[in-house]
Amino acid sequence: MTNLLWTRNDLRIEDNTALINAIEDSIKYDENLLIIFYIDPNQLKIGQKSHNYFFKSVDNFYNSLQKLGLDMFFLYGDLEKSFKKLIDDFPDISRVYYNCDEVGYGYRRDQKVIALFRDASIKCLGFMDKHLHQAKEIMTTNNTNYKVFTPYYSKWKDRTKNAELILDFSKIKMINYKDHRNKDSYAKGKYLEILKDIKEDFDGFIGEKCAKRILSDFIEERLSEYDKTRDYPYLNSTSHISNFLTTGQLSIRTVYKSVNEAEETQGKEVYKRELAWRDFFNMVFYFYPNQNEEPLNDKYRELNWVNDENYIDAWTKGRTGFPIVDAAMRQLNSEGYIHNRLRMIVASFLVKDLLADWRIGEKYFSDKLIDYDSSSNIGNWQWVASVGFDAVPYFRIFNPISQSIRYDKEGIFIKKYVKELADLPYPYIHQPYKYKDKIKSEFNIDIEKIYPKPLIDHNIQRQKAIELFKYDGGNR
Repeated sequence: MTNLLWTRNDLRIEDNTALINAIEDSIKYDENLLIIFYIDPNQLKIGQKSHNYFFKSVDNFYNSLQKLGLDMFFLYGDLEKSFKKLIDDFPDISRVYYNCDEVGYGYRRDQKVIALFRDASIKCLGFMDKHLHQAKEIMTTNNTNYKVFTPYYSKWKDRTKNAELILDFSKIKMINYKDHRNKDSYAKGKYLEILKDIKEDFDGFIGEKCAKRILSDFIEERLSEYDKTRDYPYLNSTSHISNFLTTGQLSIRTVYKSVNEAEETQGKEVYKRELAWRDFFNMVFYFYPNQNEEPLNDKYRELNWVNDENYIDAWTKGRTGFPIVDAAMRQLNSEGYIHNRLRMIVASFLVKDLLADWRIGEKYFSDKLIDYDSSSNIGNWQWVASVGFDAVPYFRIFNPISQSIRYDKEGIFIKKYVKELADLPYPYIHQPYKYKDKIKSEFNIDIEKIYPKPLIDHNIQRQKAIELFKYDGGNR
């Protein structure tokens, strides 16, 4: 008989619940093990950094399996046809092991495939592996889901967390690997084509070993001051592990254990709250599966967004005339990453200054971010846009100038990404058009020739945003 391990965004060997259970059961029942990876052509984002990073992570994991004497079987094409063919090609499949997705595309995909396996009398063993607490694990006293983070966190922080699972690597040598005799030659060819088109190697941001090193460096060097430094994008103060969590190259249990064992500091407590937000947003998306399409706050489902295409295009390209916004968007486009404080600033600017639908920004982030997590991204966009649960009030609007001055006063971050402003000091760098005459006389720089004018007047747009929410949202 043959057991299947279905690998998805859990690209690690250690503390991988489905993998460890599949190995132990295969040895216990003296059965073969076949590790599979499915590629959905409809999910590919060819050319996007998020796509490139994910498949480079897959390849790193694949290489790790091969070093252990294991292989991976590839599927490519229509979901149901691919898995039906798998079942036909391997009629001796006994069990399938996988780490569950609770939300979004992953959940819908899982339900379809599980139905196929069960119709073929194959036992499905799904494991909750991706969060410290799953969606239905922390509920109110009335057994309903939480809608506000603070009471959720009060219960979350006191709840016992699952321990890491220890893998006995010696057991891997005892596995009988299922020889698939090139039955996946077409799918593997497609996989190799995908890799061939990726020119980036993401050196220093791939693999379990790298993830653990980055986590360890953060805890030793920056965790204790995290509460004081995390909002400054020019500092190397954050953990830089979100991309590893999204792809499953690092276990969330490993993260929590490492953080929890650190000395007691305010930075540690603030960071643990961030881990709780990750669980909270997963819980919300689970109970409200249409959250990606409609605001959770039904008062704001009919807002009359302006959606000016020229404004939106300038925002995506980092050409808004607001240096902190432009620097952040250029970082996103070039690196597939944005500092968390900057995510809030650019999101507020798109929604509250440009009066564009938050879903446009959420979709753009989903294409670009190498650490894209649907639950957290959608939840954070609704939070900033003031249309979700526990969101900032609609009249709380980030001022891009004051945010810029507060969190990048000397323009260190701005100068790194908006290089045409690299010669400007504080305060000129935050509002170059306000000081264009002084910049011309002091630096002989004609700002109008090198940098775009501000798209909008923030004070005017702020009032428009307040009126939009007040009247279209029924807050008269």
